[in-house]
Amino acid sequence: MRPRILRTALAALTASLAAAGCLTAAAPAGAQERPPRNACSPAVSLTGFTDTLDKTTYDGTYVGNLSALASPGRRGSDLSALSDRSELFRLDARTLQPRGVVTLADENGAALDSEGLVAAWDGTYLVTSETEPSVRRYSRTGELLGRLPVPDDLRTAPAGRARANGSFEGLTLLPGGRTLLASMEYPLDGDPADLVRFQTWQRTPHGDFRPGAQYTYRTDPGLGVSEVTAAPDGRLLVLERGFTSGVGNTVRLQLADRPGRAPALHKRLLADLADCPSLGATAGQPQPNPLLDNFEGMAVTGRSGGRLEVLVVSDDNQNAVQTTRFLRLRVRA
Repeated sequence: MRPRILRTALAALTASLAAAGCLTAAAPAGAQERPPRNACSPAVSLTGFTDTLDKTTYDGTYVGNLSALASPGRRGSDLSALSDRSELFRLDARTLQPRGVVTLADENGAALDSEGLVAAWDGTYLVTSETEPSVRRYSRTGELLGRLPVPDDLRTAPAGRARANGSFEGLTLLPGGRTLLASMEYPLDGDPADLVRFQTWQRTPHGDFRPGAQYTYRTDPGLGVSEVTAAPDGRLLVLERGFTSGVGNTVRLQLADRPGRAPALHKRLLADLADCPSLGATAGQPQPNPLLDNFEGMAVTGRSGGRLEVLVVSDDNQNAVQTTRFLRLRVRA
């Protein structure tokens, strides 16, 4: 979605990576670790960026407005990228070039405000729409297969307490594929200004999902949650994002607790992306760092040297001064 001024697929992948343990092993006592090349922080480095898809089309469809990424985790498999205009793209994992596109729709054939995406091992997709909000299941070819129940208090007002255009923004499967988690972008009416809800569903033996526990997460002041992605050990990579007119975007990568018995998820900062090297990136509007844009999608795509390979994409809102940009990050915690 377009960030407010001043407030602004992974089941198989996480299962395959879980055997490697946590995100990284602790350094030996007294060891002096060399800062990673192109460091954004001690925990995050930028390995590259590309604007190759910016303001392009594929098969007559605009390639932009990208709000989510997902990887099914099989070697050599394609990535999936979701547009908030209901377009689901299949991308080459190496070049990021489109290899296919399908159009999604709701039960009445209408477009979705699609924001969150999980690509399941069986080739189906779980997709959020933040206008109701909803989580729907689709086939590989875009056929609607079903819809998950949503607790009443998370529905958009007046049916519930969610603000318009501020509900389900992120979606991920926890390791093992039994727990689905959706992140709200902004607080519910009546909640503190920095508190957002994370809703879970549990997979039944029949393959359906039923509502599970709900968790709270505290954002940094003025920021909303634009994406959430499960790490191999079940902790959550959380992308917080905001926008200030005349200043630009704030984008921070956080690491939150694995959802469990405690109702509140604690976090720690991995990196403020404004601190990353720009690597020659340019911006069409004021930004604290020209590398920054409206980053909304994120997926874990592999592992290298004890760090997770993470791909992040921005939603250009089909706006001339914004860019469809992919960042490749290496992350440890």
